[in-house]
Amino acid sequence: MSAPKRIVICGAGAIGASTAYFLTRRDARPTIVDRARPGAAASGRAAGFLALDWLAGTPLDELARASFALHRILADELGAERLGYRPTEAIMTAAADEGDLERYRRLPSPGWLDGNVVAHQEIGTAETTAQVNPLSFTAALVEEAVAAGAELVTGVVDGLSLDAAGAVAGVSVDGGTITADAVVLALGPWTSQAQRWIALPQVLGSKGASILMAADVPAQVVFSEYIDRDGRRSQVEIYPRPGGLVYMNGHPEHDPLPDDPDAILPSDRAWRELHRIAGVHSSVLGEAEVVVRSACYRPLTVDGIPLIGPVPGVPGAYLATGHASWGILNAPASGRMVSEMLLDDRSTSLDASPFALARLPAARISHAGAGA
Repeated sequence: MSAPKRIVICGAGAIGASTAYFLTRRDARPTIVDRARPGAAASGRAAGFLALDWLAGTPLDELARASFALHRILADELGAERLGYRPTEAIMTAAADEGDLERYRRLPSPGWLDGNVVAHQEIGTAETTAQVNPLSFTAALVEEAVAAGAELVTGVVDGLSLDAAGAVAGVSVDGGTITADAVVLALGPWTSQAQRWIALPQVLGSKGASILMAADVPAQVVFSEYIDRDGRRSQVEIYPRPGGLVYMNGHPEHDPLPDDPDAILPSDRAWRELHRIAGVHSSVLGEAEVVVRSACYRPLTVDGIPLIGPVPGVPGAYLATGHASWGILNAPASGRMVSEMLLDDRSTSLDASPFALARLPAARISHAGAGA
């Protein structure tokens, strides 16, 4: 099947960037539209953790394994330092504001984890877990796509144009129309905006706060069950990065999703509490400067499985979203699948049936506000 004359990708997050990258590898020249910039939302504020086999036994297993391999290939081709790629170790710990945790210890704790914390399981090795800097990864794929002939447009997608048969004919951006034979909706939690134009399954947004600290610690990712003074349990995650930085998340918030990704901010309480909990784990982190305070909304589907594929009843429309906390991991294989659907009329690299939109009910909604 020959490439459509004009492909428009709505959203320059990791999924949209990966789709554009793999399209240009096959000489297609898509237009990427984003209201801000590549990686402006979750794809620039996420952890960037990669795991080979953590989704084993789920419909995401093959997607994750393929993407894990593609991340290594991309690091080789584009440069590991450019993407912030490196293998990591990963451990599980228990931490608490007070109380003796020794009964949970199964492993010696790394030296930098010198707070009230004990290690109890190794859950990743340099062969099975890795990381990228998500903003660097997303920006690099867009840069490569643009260098190969893609166009990056800054603007708000505010509608779709359909022809008399109900097929995609164009994309409205800031009130003007870009002619299109196919459109990829990679809008993450803003997918509900597109439900004003066509019927789609529901995608929700789950907000979480994060901080980036200036500290130099080993490449050991920490998943920690933390118990506060009132006995409440939560999970926090600590991700050392190259270059003397440590990313930490794990504080959920419940604010409504704004139209502008730059308006997504953590509350003062959330980021300060994260930093305090960091100090419970490590004196190095407790004393570290917080250099970035951020938050993002991860897109969720009702069954926890991404939506990747053609939109039923709307020829030329494709949806790629709902990857939850595994969006950065699964972006490369997802983008490659969508590129194959556009150019070959089907996914040739992976079985796309688990991600088909028809498995979930679809609806249009009336929603005031700007486009995503």
